[in-house]
Amino acid sequence: MSSRFTRRALLTGLGLAAPALILGGKKLYPGWKPQETLLNSGEWLSTKAHNLIGRNALAREYSVADISPNFRTNGSTKPKTAQWKKDAKTGFESWRLKFDGKVKSPQEFSLADLKSYPARTQITRHDCVEGWSAVGQWTGVPLASLLDTVVLADDARYLVFWCADKFGDWQYYESIDLVDAFHPQTILAYGMNGVPLPEGHGAPIRLRVERQLGYKQAKFVMRIEAVSTFATIGDGFGGLWEDIAGYEWYAGI
Repeated sequence: MSSRFTRRALLTGLGLAAPALILGGKKLYPGWKPQETLLNSGEWLSTKAHNLIGRNALAREYSVADISPNFRTNGSTKPKTAQWKKDAKTGFESWRLKFDGKVKSPQEFSLADLKSYPARTQITRHDCVEGWSAVGQWTGVPLASLLDTVVLADDARYLVFWCADKFGDWQYYESIDLVDAFHPQTILAYGMNGVPLPEGHGAPIRLRVERQLGYKQAKFVMRIEAVSTFATIGDGFGGLWEDIAGYEWYAGI
């Protein structure tokens, strides 16, 4: 049995059990917070799954010849928030990425600051939860490099990525644990297929966490917040689609 099959089987089992856990638990225990139980289970499975394949196992990387001629711009393609539109008009010269929360040295990074770090380029496959895939080349700064700069506090457990795009009244956000945060293929991409990241794909930067499904690859990232819990964020499930559509928090592939 392959390690990939083992991991997907574990996570699929959690996903199938989640609705019954939530509905049954709320009826029996009105004060019960299912998101905390499920997140703890998801984090446990995430760790176990990574251990099965090796903590730093890499997603497959492809050749230039494998790059897809058409890569869909899924989801939001042009945020309507005033700050993003203002930044876009200047070519993102005035844009700043805020990195705060449970860190010892909060920072604000310009696009030039991010490009001053050693870059990583990788050609990987993007797998969407809707069933389509595409191969693209991504260039950006390894997230681990920024973590070395801001220095996480001892009680930091997750990174939350706050984005410029909104769905109705909901601000888009996503999150990952520290296993993925320090993974060598987890980058903040500012380039795609040899050119600056297009607006439709999340300019000026988007998260690439290559061992998870597409909805974890947050676009239009404006702020990264280190947290110890999701209890006070949204509905407590760790991401917009997790909150409103029941998506799995850990979307490993």
